[in-house]
Amino acid sequence: MTIENAIRILAGTMVLISIALAHWVSHYWLLLAAFVGVNLIQSAFTGFCPAETIFKKLGIGKGGGCCSSSPAR
Repeated sequence: MTIENAIRILAGTMVLISIALAHWVSHYWLLLAAFVGVNLIQSAFTGFCPAETIFKKLGIGKGGGCCSSSPAR
């Protein structure tokens, strides 16, 4: 699994969890989905992705990520 795939899985999971919690607990959980979206947008412009940094430290994924300027393969 590449870092790019891991980031997409993490982002999708966080959005789905946010929607479920907003439905069953409190609508304020939608702020989590908004945060994920804003983070994805800023990483596209700046190249800085906190999730990529964490995944690299954990040893998850091989090659470049969606947030880095290096090629994926």
